[in-house]
Parts: sequence; C-alpha cells; structure tokens
Amino acid sequence: MAEHGLPALFTLFIWWFSTGVILYLDGLRRETFRWTMLGATTLLLAALAMLHVTAWETTTRGAYLGFLGGLLVWAWIEMAFLTGLVTGPRRIACPAGATGWPRLRAALAAVLWHELAIIAGAACIALATWGAPNRIGLWTFLAFWVMRQSAKVNVYLGVRNLAESFLPDHLRYLESFFRRRRMNLLFPVSVAAGILACILLVQEAIAAGATPHEVTGFSLLATLVALGLIEHIFMVMPVPADALWRWGLASRKGRPGGVSPPATAPVT
Repeated sequence: MAEHGLPALFTLFIWWFSTGVILYLDGLRRETFRWTMLGATTLLLAALAMLHVTAWETTTRGAYLGFLGGLLVWAWIEMAFLTGLVTGPRRIACPAGATGWPRLRAALAAVLWHELAIIAGAACIALATWGAPNRIGLWTFLAFWVMRQSAKVNVYLGVRNLAESFLPDHLRYLESFFRRRRMNLLFPVSVAAGILACILLVQEAIAAGATPHEVTGFSLLATLVALGLIEHIFMVMPVPADALWRWGLASRKGRPGGVSPPATAPVT
C-alpha cells in the first residue's frame, strides 16, 4: 500500500501547499510581483533543466522529480496569470448584456496570452523530454491543463460556486465573465470524464507487472486528477472551498477590496 499511499499523500500536500503559496503571493502588494516572478522564473528554468536531466530516469525518484517539474512549470503559468503579467489583450469587464459570440469573444480576449503561455509551457516540457521514457512531467502538466480548461469553461457556462474570492484585486474584471447557475450541461460530462480518467490511471498504477516508476507515476497522476475532480464537485456544492486556503488568502485581508464576501447573487 505504501507504494500507492505515499505518492497520494505527496500529491495532496503539494497541491494544497503550492495553491496556498500562489494565493498568498498574488494577494500581496503589486510592487512585490517583480520579485515573485523573478523567483518563479528561476524555479521554472530549474524545473525545465531537471525535467531534461531526469528524462531517462525510469525510477521512483524519476517519477517524483518529473511530477514536481511539471507542477513547477504549471505554477509559473498560474503565477504569471494571477499577477496580471500574462492574461490577455482585454483587461476590462465584459460588455453589459453581452451574450453569445460577443461574450465569448470578449472572454477569449481576456485570457488569450494565458492560453498561449500554456501551449508554450507544454511545448517546452515536450522538447525537454523528447524521445525519453520518463514522461511523467509532461503528463502532469497536461493533466493540470485539461482540468483547468474544464474548470474555466464550466465557470463561464455557469456553476453555483465561482471561487471569485481567489481572484486578486487587479483581476476583478474577470468576474464579469462568470455566470452563477446551479449547473450547466457540460458539468456532468466533465465529472464523468474525470472519473473515467481516475479509473484508468488507477488501473495502470495497480497493474500486474507495473514497474516502480509506473506505480509511482500513475499513482501521482491518479491523485492529481482525483483532486481536480473534487475541485469540480465543489463548484456545484453550497459550501465554498475557500476554507482550505484561508492562510493563503490572509494576505488580502485589511486591503482595499480584501477577500470577497460570499456572493449574494441568486442561483438560477
């Protein structure tokens, strides 16, 4: 059980801790962002170097380092987005009353550079590990990508909990692209896909003849996808997930805007 339990605990901790750190740093004053991004960029370059060096290491250690490398590349993209460094050409709210294509076009313009940065990040990891057997880093990054895209589209279409308190003050205009509804037609498809992905990854992790590298790598990935699935479920529950990262959101207290109070808009 340890060969599956330890990767699961590692993933749970690193997911919780790294999310809290990003929220805390992005809640600080904007003059600190240059130092935040300098540190994040240093970690990004170190992560890409580590992914390249360990690309041929098909061991338990290689699986952990590949996972950590993919996570650090993703963390840079999240940090760049939440600091406002890499968002999109549109930095104002959605036009009042916009629906259909005008709303979608405005939403895409608000996150275009971020989406292109994700593609660039995936390409960098693919190049760093090209032709090598240890692809855990790339799969980790792609898992984050798919889960985040699903979350974005579901929030755009409408869910009960929008997690708007996670947005720093300078990105408040993005709330205008969110829609509050009990559920949307994509949501059950997203959950079903997440459950299927979890099952397939667990099967790979417990398969007879799986190497220690495969057992560890697929256990890490299965736990990550399961956590993404839990995040999706929180979207339609009447209980927000903010309590998990109160310490990360503490940097916004006592400042103009602060932490957003619970939304009072009716759920349709």
